[in-house]
Amino acid sequence: MGCQSNQSNTNPGKNATEPTFAIAQGAQEIDPKAVAADLVAKYGPTGMDGRVSTLIPGFDAPFYQAGLAGYSDAAMRIIARKHGCPLCITEALLDRTLLAGGKGFAKADLGDIAGNVPGGEEDHPLIGQIMGSDPSEMAAAALKMIEQGSRSNKEYRSMVNGGVDDSRSDGSDSFAGIDINLACPVKKIAKKSRGGHWLREPEGAIAILKAVRDVLPSRIPLSVKLRRSFDETPEMKRKFEYLFDAAYDLGCSWVTVHGRTVEQKYVGPSRWDPLKELVDRHPDRLIFGSGDVWDVNQIFRMIGYTGLTGVSVARGCIGNPWIFKQARAILAGDDPMAPTIAEQRAVLEQHFELLLAVNAKTRDPEFNTARNMRKFGIRFAAHHPNADEVKQGFIYAKNFEDWRVVLERWYEIGVNP
Repeated sequence: MGCQSNQSNTNPGKNATEPTFAIAQGAQEIDPKAVAADLVAKYGPTGMDGRVSTLIPGFDAPFYQAGLAGYSDAAMRIIARKHGCPLCITEALLDRTLLAGGKGFAKADLGDIAGNVPGGEEDHPLIGQIMGSDPSEMAAAALKMIEQGSRSNKEYRSMVNGGVDDSRSDGSDSFAGIDINLACPVKKIAKKSRGGHWLREPEGAIAILKAVRDVLPSRIPLSVKLRRSFDETPEMKRKFEYLFDAAYDLGCSWVTVHGRTVEQKYVGPSRWDPLKELVDRHPDRLIFGSGDVWDVNQIFRMIGYTGLTGVSVARGCIGNPWIFKQARAILAGDDPMAPTIAEQRAVLEQHFELLLAVNAKTRDPEFNTARNMRKFGIRFAAHHPNADEVKQGFIYAKNFEDWRVVLERWYEIGVNP
């Protein structure tokens, strides 16, 4: 979730494979509308298992926006929500960063944490994702995240060695849940015994899950992000199954499983067949999936092929918030519609303004916003009939005026692609 590759879909480089179909025999012949109709018949108009909506009110559709390092800040999350996304997850926050001082929203290994601050009333429900290696530090960091630093830094630091008193957690939570990242394949994360490293050492991961679940108030659901194995060896597959089972035994509400191994990182197609086998073995568990969900059809094909509870949409929603609107349309029995030029322009303007607010306390908010928006502009450009020219325009935009020039040239109101 929170540790995705920052490579572009259109220029993935050596660290990520270009968008492709997952390995799932027959999945591409599945009719998305038929899957949606089955979900509605089973669960009602939302298509979501009622157990999930009970845990997190507002989580009312079988998909959500994953945490994406360097992307899924409050601005991106709010744009997604405006287009029908029912739930978002922050990019991964390091436990030690959260405990370091203030509210922990400072520069860290995984990027600028400031964007993970809940973005007001529009940015709910929101799950906070954390990553770390020490059970007691993870427990204290999880509680600090839920409370948004309502206690002193000294109190939170003391919890690392002396246990946690959650009696002051009064229910006014900024986050609807906590997600533990045991999936990130990035080398520097694994070297520090974080993320996907724990799929090799499940006992350590279990200690983390137990510590966090024990400290969180019972009203706060705990979820876990895994990959389907560390590698393809039988030993690692057994370790995955052991950790997967333990997560539910310890009280985790659901597990999201990515269809690649940790060793694969982001190279090569994901596999949906192990996810299907997992659901077949555990039909009563809430299980979400991710991997190679590049368009709205793949959301429903993944569910139809695997039987999963729902889908985590990761790189497929960067520059494409319409994927959620399209998914809602399919659930309603309608045809998904591509965004018009006017709709694209409106979102680009809204995203810039929201990101400017996120960057308000930086030294040069407008410059930082224009620079950060380049990576989004590249993705948004893919929807435009003149994608290459629009992409180049966004790449060279250094301030809001440059951004406006691109919009005026390529996104004339009333023109459809």
